[in-house]
Amino acid sequence: MEIPWQALRTRFEELNNQLLSVSLDYAKRQELQREHSRLSTLLDKHTAIEKLTNEMTQAQKEANTNADPEMKVLFQEEVHELENKLKIEQAALDEMLYPADKLDDRSVFLEIRGGTGGQEAALFAADLLKMYTNYALKKGWQVSLVDMSETDLGGIREATLHIQGPRVYGHLKREAGVHRVQRVPKTETSGRVHTSTATVAVLPEADEVDLAISPSDLRIDTYRAGGAGGQHVNKTDSAVRITHLPTNIVVACQEERSQHKNRAKAMKMLQSRLLAAQKEKQELEESQKRKEMVGTGMRAEKVRTYNFPQNRVTDHQVDVTLKKLDMVMEGDLDDIIQALMVKEHEDRRKKALI
Repeated sequence: MEIPWQALRTRFEELNNQLLSVSLDYAKRQELQREHSRLSTLLDKHTAIEKLTNEMTQAQKEANTNADPEMKVLFQEEVHELENKLKIEQAALDEMLYPADKLDDRSVFLEIRGGTGGQEAALFAADLLKMYTNYALKKGWQVSLVDMSETDLGGIREATLHIQGPRVYGHLKREAGVHRVQRVPKTETSGRVHTSTATVAVLPEADEVDLAISPSDLRIDTYRAGGAGGQHVNKTDSAVRITHLPTNIVVACQEERSQHKNRAKAMKMLQSRLLAAQKEKQELEESQKRKEMVGTGMRAEKVRTYNFPQNRVTDHQVDVTLKKLDMVMEGDLDDIIQALMVKEHEDRRKKALI
């Protein structure tokens, strides 16, 4: 579907005339100015793209027809340079026309839980914890372990990472869902391949302005933290558990030595959980309007399969298969995540045209 640029220019001229009126009230003027500003930016970008396209067409014509070999090379270099500029400008225009999720710039709380498969599921959850930690560190993000419940064999029942940095949610949000592993468990004596699962939830970190929580809706408990950390961690009530009574959402934090800091981080986690629930509800309502399935991280969806015997990983959201599972488990996720980001951009374009 082509963008109706002429209609947009006509509307822009209409807004120019309307804004000259002295009879507009403040609210109406603000509304028209916002539309005027958006159209102005879109049309300027479109004009720049048209200019680059014309320049590239002319340079290509010269490269094809010029008899001088040196001049031909120069024009071909100019065509290549203009192509790169055009790609950048087109990507910027697409971002204006089909804007990304406004939460993409947020940091995240990433929750991992062992699913079906008993001890093997818990061990796989621990592997995922290491994988995401390594990936985040490779991206230059800050990673801290907020809370973790371990098993006797070194697996984890559940764990929460706080990952801070630019566009973390934009990169990781499609990791949410069911992750399936196929391998011979350490506890298996006959060498049979088992299938187990772990679930991942990715919660954009909430800002204070996103939603208000009434103190009367909270129950706050303190307890002694477990795990590594020395005598202080184990002998003082520094860990904090907060229950949001209306939704029965429970969050806990024992990362910090200070109860005050643990409480602040637990509150941030709770806000993020509530924000994610709110976002999921909105997405569900939008998908029902379009009569299509929600495909943005619902936990019931199987998003990826990790096949250890064949060193293969398959992401089912984009149908990408890589024969380097060993590298992926060390945090080499760029190939998969870039493919997922491209797919989301294409999906935004489709939805914008519905």
